[in-house]
This record gives sequence, C-alpha cells and structure tokens, in this order.
Amino acid sequence: MKDLMGRAIWDYYHNENPEDLQTETSISELDELPVEYLFRDFEDMNDIEQKALELSNGKVLDIGAGAGSHALYLQNDRNLDVLALDISPKSIEVCQLRGIKRAVCENILNFSGETFDTILLLMNGTGIFEGLSKIDTYLQKLGTLLNENGQILIDSTDILYMFDRDKDGGVYIPAGGYYGELEYVVHYKGESEDPITWLYLDFNTLKNAAENNGFTIQRILKDEDAYLAKLTKK
Repeated sequence: MKDLMGRAIWDYYHNENPEDLQTETSISELDELPVEYLFRDFEDMNDIEQKALELSNGKVLDIGAGAGSHALYLQNDRNLDVLALDISPKSIEVCQLRGIKRAVCENILNFSGETFDTILLLMNGTGIFEGLSKIDTYLQKLGTLLNENGQILIDSTDILYMFDRDKDGGVYIPAGGYYGELEYVVHYKGESEDPITWLYLDFNTLKNAAENNGFTIQRILKDEDAYLAKLTKK
C-alpha cells in the first residue's frame, strides 16, 4: 500500500502543496475528492454522520478514522473515550497531531485487547467488508470487540441507481456477482494505489448478514439511497 490517502491527509495538514484526491470504481469514472472534505467540522457533515455521532456513547472505536474528524468531535465535544483506528500510517500520525489521544494504525481483523460500547463505521462503512464472501468474517470480528449492550453504527448506500434501466423499469445488472461489490482505486499526485475491493450494501443484504451473525439490526436513518444502521447483539 502506497498510503496515498494518508499522504494527501498529511500534505493538507502540513500545507505541503496538497492536491485533491481522485477516485474511480469499476462502474464510475474519475471523481475528485477534495482533501479538505476529510477535515470538515460537525456542522459540515451530512445528516447520517451527524446522527451517528449523536447516538455514540460510552467507549467508542472509530474504524477507518482517516483524518480523525469524527473521533475528534466525539473526544472534544462529547467528552467520550475514543480510539481512532486506520490502516493508513500517515492518517494516524495526523490524528495524533490533531490531538486525538488514542489512535492506532492497524487492520481491524488484527486488532484485539479491548471492547467498546459503540463501534463506528462511517463514510460507507460497509466498504471495509471488501466483498460478500468476507462479511461474516468482519461481522464476527466486530462482535468480539463489542460490549454486551453495545452498538455498531454503520452506513452504506444502495448503488442500484447507478445502473441503466430498460423502458419497463428493469435494471441491467452485470452477471457474476453482487452489484455493490466494486473495484476502487485512489490516485494522488500522479500515483495510483492498487485496486481494492470495496462493498456497497443495500439494507436488506446487510440485514440478512447481520441476523445470520447474531445481531439485531435497525435502520436508523434513510437519506435517498444512503442509510444508517444500528446493530446490537441478540
């Protein structure tokens, strides 16, 4: 991993000639992602993010923390005990420089030793599941990190709207796999990361997977094709 996302976050924080990130998927063209978006305050976050942060309580694990904006709000404005977790070394360094007291660079599947009252996975939190074949592995891992009465707050988007439709309203979905399982590539300053598998889940698919792995699930908020879900142990 070249850690291009982390490099962009690092450059922006240190004012080292940052440039916008570029992202693309197997079903979408190149798109600009302004790095400053990753540093936004609570007031500039979308309704799903704000709701998730408002619902967070107790000891919190923020998975995929990035520049640390969610963790920073919970720590400083909500006075919660937060651990920011990300696989990007430079992102975690910036989290620490921004004042996050606990920040760890680790893959969630390798992380252990603590349990939490709230586990946050935001900005298409289902993306870390990679693909349908790994959902059970990730959900079972999250279950081991969750306190008995804890909650997992996770968001995603049903991307069915991105596919063409016929005149009768039918959707042209590629054969051979789940339509939300995409290849995702990040570009920064002329360099490209290797493609990763990134998962967008419709709510019913997440619901089935959650229930099969011992969770009760509730859709907390819906915003067009995006949603926030809350998982608790049965």
